[in-house]
Amino acid sequence: MKAVRIHQFGGPEVLTYEDVPDPQLRKDQALVRVRACALNHLDLWVRKGLPGVKLPHILGSDIAGEVVATGEYLSGLKPAQRVVIAPMHYCGRCAKCVAGLQNQCREFTVLGNGVDGGNCELIAVAAANVIPIPDALEFNQAASVPLVFLTAWHMLVGRAGVRPGQTVLVLGANSGVGVAAIQIAKLFQCCVITTAGNDDKIAKAKQLGADEVIHHGIMPIAKEVRRLTNNHGVDVVFEHVGEATFGESLKSLATGGRLVTCGATTGPDAKLDIRFLFTRQLSILGSYMGTRDELRTVLKPVAQGRLVPVVDKIWPLHECATAHNYLEKSKQFGKVVLTID
Repeated sequence: MKAVRIHQFGGPEVLTYEDVPDPQLRKDQALVRVRACALNHLDLWVRKGLPGVKLPHILGSDIAGEVVATGEYLSGLKPAQRVVIAPMHYCGRCAKCVAGLQNQCREFTVLGNGVDGGNCELIAVAAANVIPIPDALEFNQAASVPLVFLTAWHMLVGRAGVRPGQTVLVLGANSGVGVAAIQIAKLFQCCVITTAGNDDKIAKAKQLGADEVIHHGIMPIAKEVRRLTNNHGVDVVFEHVGEATFGESLKSLATGGRLVTCGATTGPDAKLDIRFLFTRQLSILGSYMGTRDELRTVLKPVAQGRLVPVVDKIWPLHECATAHNYLEKSKQFGKVVLTID
């Protein structure tokens, strides 16, 4: 089969489109023909070099395609069935996995990170992670769902416990996870304030349902949040930018507010005045991906059209380096997708 692999860490030039052996199907796996694989910032970080990644390596976490074959232990999946893959790898035996908390398993990793991903024509995965999708959900949209919508759902619903009537600040409206978070917060009837870097992205954020959009290149985020909320602050901050915004995010919280974070795109070294934390009774919540059941849950409103994955750009698999360049420059609003014919 054809695949894009990295044989060394570095820039987009290390992405190599080449022939690789077809995957060997285990008795408990399904073989899926990949039709679309969406990019994430995780792909950029792994390409540049992360501990534990064995080379050569196939990137790609978000996969949609069709079932080609199933192992003899499987039932319920049929050839040609349209599916999306839960982008996770876990032991399936520990207490956390048995309790359905796969993202707390000590062996947990994401497809395309600790194990090979979907920048290829065929992938063999555990049958439990193969989820049928309706015909109305086309492959490019389906591939734009798993990692970002699962992450956003776990952050807002599983960790922060959003409730109707609350105010949520979503950092980075143009990112895949930001697009998902805006829609999920509105699904829960929250007031949403978000941030964007230019007029075009501001307009698109409002089209998604954001009530207010802060131009983060011009306006101080916390000051604008205070103005927009009559100096009250927000109940929840959806944080994934990291070092560059963490201080502003904390200042934006109302007394008793919750900051939930899943990433550190701009760096991990955030500063925190502990006195501010305890006197305002704030909560800082870490969040990492989500569970298999949470992905099935968030896929329901997606299938109903109540949550809509946004596809920004599409490239064929062999132009993977071009797609990486585009994502690295933060030009996108929504997801960048690779298609495999």
